[in-house]
Order: sequence, then C-alpha cells, then structure tokens
Amino acid sequence: MTLKIFVPRDSTALALGADEVAQAIVAEAGRRGIAIELIRNGSRGMFWLEPLVEVDCAGTRIAYGPVDAADVASLFDVNFTGGAAHRLALGRTEDIPFLKNQERLTFARVGITDPLSLDDYLAHEGFAGLRNALRMTPEQIVQQVTDSGLRGRGGAAFPTGIKWNTVRTTAAAQKYIVCNADEGDSGTFSDRMVMEDDPFMLIEGMTIAGLGVGASRGYIYVRSEYPHAIAVLNEAVAIARRHGYLGQDLCASGQAFDLDVRVGAGSYVCGEETALLESIEGRRGIVRAKPPLPAISGLFGKPTVINNVISLATVPVIFARGAEHYKHFGMGRSRGTLPIQLAGNVRQGGLVEKAFGVTLREMLHDFGGGTRSGRPIRAVQVGGPLGAYLPESQFDTPLDYEAFLKIGGTLGHGGIVVFDDSVNMLKQARYAMEFCAIESCGKCTPCRIGSTRGKEALDKVIAGEEREQQILLVRDLCDLMLNGSLCAMGGMTPFPVMSALNHFPEDFGVAADNAKEPA
Repeated sequence: MTLKIFVPRDSTALALGADEVAQAIVAEAGRRGIAIELIRNGSRGMFWLEPLVEVDCAGTRIAYGPVDAADVASLFDVNFTGGAAHRLALGRTEDIPFLKNQERLTFARVGITDPLSLDDYLAHEGFAGLRNALRMTPEQIVQQVTDSGLRGRGGAAFPTGIKWNTVRTTAAAQKYIVCNADEGDSGTFSDRMVMEDDPFMLIEGMTIAGLGVGASRGYIYVRSEYPHAIAVLNEAVAIARRHGYLGQDLCASGQAFDLDVRVGAGSYVCGEETALLESIEGRRGIVRAKPPLPAISGLFGKPTVINNVISLATVPVIFARGAEHYKHFGMGRSRGTLPIQLAGNVRQGGLVEKAFGVTLREMLHDFGGGTRSGRPIRAVQVGGPLGAYLPESQFDTPLDYEAFLKIGGTLGHGGIVVFDDSVNMLKQARYAMEFCAIESCGKCTPCRIGSTRGKEALDKVIAGEEREQQILLVRDLCDLMLNGSLCAMGGMTPFPVMSALNHFPEDFGVAADNAKEPA
C-alpha cells in the first residue's frame, strides 16, 4: 500500500522551505525503496510549525514540524512513516490544541485536501451547497443567506443578504458578482489561504451568489502581490469550467455562470469597492462618489454584488448545512465564525477560526501563546493598518462587531497584530498618517491633505516642538478626516492615531489629561 505524505504548498510554507522538504522526502524515499504518494495540501494555519509534514497512518494523520530538509533523513531513520516518535513529532494533527480548539466551518477543508484536486473537494462536501442552490429559486437563495445572519467579512460588516436582495430586485439584462480579493491589510492572510488552499470553495460561493441575484458573470480581483494565489485560481477556474461547475450549463441545469481572475496593480485604496470597480474597468483606481450604490450601478454601470473572499467562501457551507446550522454559532448580531489572523510579535502566529464571542485575551494567550519576545503585550491593532490600537485594559472585549464599535474599534478583516512593551506608540500613530498620505487616491482633500499635515504635526511632536499645540492640531485633523473623507481610507485613519494618543499619552510626551480633547 502506497504511503501518503502531506507537505503544504501554501505561500507561508513555501517561504519557510516546504519545496525543499518535499524534494528531500521524495529523494529519501527513493533511496530507501519506500513507495510514497506526496500530496501538496494547504496549510493548517499553524505557521510557527511550518513546514508541517503529515503522514497518513491507517487513516489518522500524524504531524511533524517544523521540518527542515536536513531533518528528513532522521525522520525516515525512526520510521516516521509509521508515526514513530521523533523530536519533531506532534502527535495526531487534529489533537494539536491550537487546531483542536477551533470551530472550522469556512476553513473545514483547508490543510486537509489537495487544493487543485476536484475529487478531494467533492469528497469533502464540495459543491453540495451549489447542488442545493440549483434546486432553489433566486428568492429562496437570498433568503437562506439572510437567515444565516452572514455579514460582510471585509470592514463595514454589512448584512450580505440585504446587499444580494438589492441586486436581485434591480432590473437589468446583465448583473455581476465581484470578489474583492485585494487583501492589503497588515497581518491578514485568510483570503490568500482560501485562494491558495481551497479555491473551489470561492468559485462555488460566487456561483451560488450569481444564481441568487441573476448574475451570469463574475470577477475575482486579486492583488498582484499574490502570484501563487493567482496561479492556483486560474487553474481551479479552468478545472471547474472543464467539469461543468462553471459555464453555460451549470451541472446540466441549464443555468449559466462564469468568472475570470483580474490582477490589481498594487494600490491599497483598490480594496475600496468603487476604486476596485474602476480598476477592473481599466481606469485608475479612484474612489467613486455614492450614490449610486454598486448594487444599483456598479461594474460597467450594472447591478453588482461586491463581497470579499471570506464572505463568498462561507456561502457554500451555509447551503450545504443550512442557515440554522451556521447561525447557531456566534453572538448577538455577529453570527457564524470569523477567521482570525494572528501576526506581529506573537509566539504562535497563524489562522484561528472561532465563533464570534471569543475574547481578544483568549486569542492572544490561549491561541497566540503571548509574545515571541517573551515580553508583556502592550498593544494590539485589530482590523488592519486603519484599525484602532487596543491596550491591555480592553483585551477582555469579545470579538463581536458591536462590542468593538463600543470601544472605538473595528474587527475589519479579522487581522490582529501584536506589539510588546518595547513599541513606541507615537511612531505607530505617525506611521498611520504616513500610510494614508502614501496610499490616498487623492480625490478628496480631507484624506489627501489631512494625512500629510498630520504626519508633519506628529514629526514635530517627535522632535519635541510645541507638543500640546501639535496634538490639538492632530485631533482637529482627525475630526476633519473622520467626517469629511469620501471613503474609509481617510475616514478610518483617525482610529489608530486617536487610539494611540488616548491610550498611550506618555509616548507623546504629555500627561494623560493634556492628551485628551478639551472640554
């Protein structure tokens, strides 16, 4: 019987030497006359253990990691192919606490299957949701999404069902589904993992969306910095089309939906939905004024659903298992699960899918294991480079959209970046203003000029020049940007700046009372 050995093909694993490990395993097995089947699966999301090698022992996968190419011979020496003990042995993969304590719905297949094996996908509930959707009317499809409580997993957390219903009820000969895969937030990688490690799931979700709203065409807009994701997506689309899961006759149903992959040019602001549409249409990525909303007049002036990768990738499990099953997870108005990404100065960085309601402290310590440096955590930034910096006093906040709004934060894309007590929060605030100044599309004055003046004011604070006056100026600029910017680029830049100032005034060289807004 041929032995199955799994080595990830995920970008993170590749960056840490997974290809070299895979080659070493094949060569060593050949030298020893051991018949193996090497499967390049996706990553389990435990990045500190990559490259993670798994061996199928009578249907149970045993993990070893992190494995270097130089470790391979010693693994064969102890008969790791039979699950033997070794200094890199981790036991049953499913029993590793980081993985065992998750609730994986969207990421149920990730790390288990070969991303480009259609047979693997079908054997693990793949396209079950699409088959169910093909038996429904468009109204029933949209209602299922509405009943599940699914909200956008990008930034605004807008109810997905409401957006879909707007497109469904807007009359037009042509409608579109657009997937926003321009994942540019710091510390985020869940979109990349979906595209690289389970691409058929995204294709299935977009196809169901198309059936629900009457769209026959879709586009996946991927950032250019994701070459592996782009290559995998293009291959997966070709496979799906070849087997009737895309095209003019979906699963012999007589219904049509097809999609293409479009590559962005590296602009952060193209993560904003209307700038993204401009880019797909071949123009410079500049934010459009609203109204009209994209759901009414979007891509090429037609009604368009725009959702991010995780929103669309979650749709298949909702249709495979039912809205009630999905809605059972979560809290309040935040239903289901959120793929949370741990990055920065953290000991166990990676992806954790948990139901809404787990606290930030649990994520940082129970899953993240504290800082990699061993020093205390001083601050975390949640929601990307425009997310608020949260101090230790707010770590017991549950991961819930409304709970984060109450403390002036945002969950955004679910990225968490960890900082220990050596961080300078004044410099982090300056970085936020500089980031906005660089990435602004330039269309509106509050964002374009406000961020530039804000960076200059914070440079003066760093130099010790008129600190209190400059801080008042920064607050005034933040108020202008928050209330006057055309999109979230300028409107959210005040979040990291103000949270750094409010929670860590000592880094700005002023007393806490002087850092606050005047009465």
